[in-house]
Amino acid sequence: MSGRPAKLALANGSVFSGISFGAEGEIHGEVVFNTSMTGYQEILTDPSYNGQIVTMTYPLIGNYGVNEDDVESKGLSLRGFIVKELCDEPSNYRSTESLDSYLKRNNVIGLQGIDTRALVRQIRIHGAMPGILSTSDLDDASLVQKAKDGPSLVGIDLACEVMPKEAADWSSPLVSLGRPVQFGAAAGADTGLHIVAIDYGMKWNIPRYLRDTGCRVTVVPGKSTAEEILALNPDGVFLSNGPGDPEPLDYAVETIQSLLGKTPIFGICLGLQLLGLACGGKTYKLRFGHRGANQPVLNKATGKVEVTSQNHGFALDADSLPADVEVTHINLNDDTVEGIRHRQHPAFGVQYHPEAAAGPHDSHYLFREFVELMRGVTA
Repeated sequence: MSGRPAKLALANGSVFSGISFGAEGEIHGEVVFNTSMTGYQEILTDPSYNGQIVTMTYPLIGNYGVNEDDVESKGLSLRGFIVKELCDEPSNYRSTESLDSYLKRNNVIGLQGIDTRALVRQIRIHGAMPGILSTSDLDDASLVQKAKDGPSLVGIDLACEVMPKEAADWSSPLVSLGRPVQFGAAAGADTGLHIVAIDYGMKWNIPRYLRDTGCRVTVVPGKSTAEEILALNPDGVFLSNGPGDPEPLDYAVETIQSLLGKTPIFGICLGLQLLGLACGGKTYKLRFGHRGANQPVLNKATGKVEVTSQNHGFALDADSLPADVEVTHINLNDDTVEGIRHRQHPAFGVQYHPEAAAGPHDSHYLFREFVELMRGVTA
């Protein structure tokens, strides 16, 4: 294990000492954990982690390297990355670079060699909290004070930092490794439908799946107005995932309110929360959030349980939702809202990620449901 000494300090006074990899320096962020066993590259490139220092609970990370096909955005938005043990010699036929080199090239600080189980226990007991990751300042008291003085993510618009500046047509397809079996030979068949995807920090696998249903996809910035979106003549509007607290995004809520009833709407993750706010609901911050690839979700319509990939620190308050909004999916771990559908307008959303890579793949059907909803409205 080579590298410079590095430390992580939490706002509750806990300090963890380890060895750095990737970039060097000092960074502040909310410390969270992800329970996925695979998919670390997708996690690293997910814009929803903007403002956060991510801890992986699986002990060995980096063993299959990094490749160009699995990136989920144009860069890395997370603040730092923590693992128990970094694999120095990755082995996979798709790998083109090591995780150490990848973080260094993208100026992200990594920390290894700490007791990640103890860190996760701290987060589960005290909740996700501010922390500071440093290779330069190694004084415990100084680091703890910096962690305490850092800003909270509540009330901050983090989406504006990762959303695109201009609209663009999406053309990139799914790689063959990621295409779900249930799409079969019909994958990519032209439906003649046009989806406008509002990007608040969207994972790229989402427009890949939207395009794979045979729809034309136009991606627009998260601050686009309803007038600008409707001028593109969409058959449906998609609301993307994104980072942080949804409530500061008043511009997004206003746009969605103006779109309700005028076009079919489908939201994922932050998109679901914004849809809920637009319908009159409220959101709240979870104690330590849902981040991992093994969250059980009950589909109330079918009675089936879907194993899902999730990444969110806020949730919709079920009791705040008006009568014309139905809760369609429930998290079986804590009974939080995982899906809603409007009873009067063609609009629905889920809190989890049906496009998940590296998986699981239980929820791909939602993209087909969106296509069928658009077909029903335009017929």
